[in-house]
Amino acid sequence: MLSAYRQDTFFLSRALPVLIGLAVIYGILWMFAIPINAVVFAITLMIIFCLIKIPVAVSLVSAALLGGLHAKMAFPDILQVLNDNLLSGAQVGMTYIMVGAFAVALARSGILDWLAQKMANSLNREGAHVRKQVKWMLFALFIVASLLSQNLIPVHIAFIPVLIPPLLGLMNRLRIDRRAVACILACGISASYLLLPFGFGAIYLNEILLENFNSVGAASGYAATASMAPKAMFFPVMGLLAGMLFAVFVTYRKPRDYLQTGGLKNSHTQIATAETENAEMAAAEAKIEIGLQPLLFTALAVMAVLLFQIYFDSLFIGAMIGFMILGFSGIYRWQAQDDVFTQGVRLMAEIAVIITIASSFGALLTATGDIDPLVASAAQFFGDNKLFGAAVMLIVGLFITIGFGDSFASVSILAPIYIPLAFALGFSPLAALAMLGAAAALGDAGSPASTITLGATAGLNADGQHDHIKDSVIPTFFHANIGMLLFTWVAVVWLLG
Repeated sequence: MLSAYRQDTFFLSRALPVLIGLAVIYGILWMFAIPINAVVFAITLMIIFCLIKIPVAVSLVSAALLGGLHAKMAFPDILQVLNDNLLSGAQVGMTYIMVGAFAVALARSGILDWLAQKMANSLNREGAHVRKQVKWMLFALFIVASLLSQNLIPVHIAFIPVLIPPLLGLMNRLRIDRRAVACILACGISASYLLLPFGFGAIYLNEILLENFNSVGAASGYAATASMAPKAMFFPVMGLLAGMLFAVFVTYRKPRDYLQTGGLKNSHTQIATAETENAEMAAAEAKIEIGLQPLLFTALAVMAVLLFQIYFDSLFIGAMIGFMILGFSGIYRWQAQDDVFTQGVRLMAEIAVIITIASSFGALLTATGDIDPLVASAAQFFGDNKLFGAAVMLIVGLFITIGFGDSFASVSILAPIYIPLAFALGFSPLAALAMLGAAAALGDAGSPASTITLGATAGLNADGQHDHIKDSVIPTFFHANIGMLLFTWVAVVWLLG
């Protein structure tokens, strides 16, 4: 075991010094009785643990335990909070697993293979302009799929590990930087549910944001209607889109080379270029045809998922019904249903586990009782300065949502404090609504525990060449959040009042 550590240069050179440094800093602060907010402490630890390549699930649990102990919670009480909230997290996790099974069944229709073949065939034609056309076709496909996944076809991030892997070989030939694709997926998914009041957007805008705003804001004379929510979130979404465009055209514009691995995760055996191109051309020559029956049943399954999600408020049942429709359709053999479902479980298992644990992590942050003091202490810095006050509230919201990894959970935490503060500073109802919605959404893209970044990694790392932290979390954090923060800040201070 010791020899393994000696051979692990990353652990010796980076991880171990960071852990020792954290212990030393904490000891000095404790020695001089310098107060540390438990929420800040836990979230900081979680981020640092992820950066030194401790698994996300382990990072969440470890940071929760240490944060709870720092808040002087009894160890049995910490465990009780974590255990009690695993159930609610598990419900969401099971929904993602069922959605994953539906997504795998959907892929059996052959639509994705047909699409990949058509694009690969385009590359066989001469000319750099053809390669550019295929590249922008791919980007457009990712944007459209991201938008549809939240609203019209509410499979959330389950489409990513189904859609992306068949296209990785094509992306390698085009030398596309996968970090740009991660930013496209993150910004597209976030923009969709933040702006469009359908599917997941209806849940966030109407059932969570408006409900919390009106219930808390009634005491301050605030009131908002359903039509106000998309208007309030327009400028934050424009910030997201600006960040996405900056990632595509500036930050990750240059080509990036990847190994051709044959699509096997963690396989880094390089295949000769000539052999790869021959195999791809051979695959292209084997023309894929899609019949009318698969198309009809696929459309029926998608409609069923949509209807159940909207009218019965059950994505789990909707995904199950969609899975059963595809099973009866004859797209794949009846005997293969177990195999298809198992693939769906594998597809989303890691994400489901992290989501489950993240729910307990968020509950532990609340149980420490240090969220209110954090926001209140931030408010003391800006007094009656709207300019500074809006900036601080947005930054604090960013930090809290990074810890939760879920904007849906952050709204109810921020609303009781942010709404009275916004009223005291003289913000209009529309500006206050925009600030609350954006503050809760900041950090959803870019959190190590966010389903958005986890989904991007699940698809882009199918061949083991896309690191979750370096290639998904960090790029999406900067490009999604900075643009959204700046646009929201300008909007609430000068445009929305």
